Amino acid sequence: MMIAIALILGALTWTIMEYSIHRWLGHHRLLRKYTPFGGEHTRHHSSGNYFSPTWKKGLTAIAVLAAILWPAVRSGGLGPGVAYACGLVGCYLVYEWVHRRDHTHAPKTAFGRFLRRHHFHHHFHNPSMNHGVTTPIWDWVFRTYETPSLIRVPRKLAMPWLLDTEGNLRPELQADYQLR
Repeated sequence: MMIAIALILGALTWTIMEYSIHRWLGHHRLLRKYTPFGGEHTRHHSSGNYFSPTWKKGLTAIAVLAAILWPAVRSGGLGPGVAYACGLVGCYLVYEWVHRRDHTHAPKTAFGRFLRRHHFHHHFHNPSMNHGVTTPIWDWVFRTYETPSLIRVPRKLAMPWLLDTEGNLRPELQADYQLR
């Protein structure tokens, strides 16, 4: 039971870290200038399809695991400590997958549609809102949630899954998106 609780706590810890890193290291006008994440994030917003190289993300996961594993084991014991660390790093890897998929694939479920609209509202409408990529929980808590309306995507930043073979917005997506 303690291992399951620790795993869930690790996952929840990641969600607040995701929100905090994105909001403050990615968008705070001073902090983003002085962190590696800030530069990568600015490039991601300006090009739309740029993602940090996988090796950087792998090194980040290893560094986070190395930083949290010993304190987690010391405070919770071997099983729960490892479970907590695995929950946190596992959710970080899920975040990376979800974020890339948001940009590269059309949604297949209602939740996928919701996450993309939430995230692309942040990208194309108001970058000071909707910082959660895998969940809007902390946006609700910190009052940075805005309900997306029609999302106007600059043509040069349009994700390929938005477009048909002629480069126009796919008809089934016109209720959610518009090219500008």
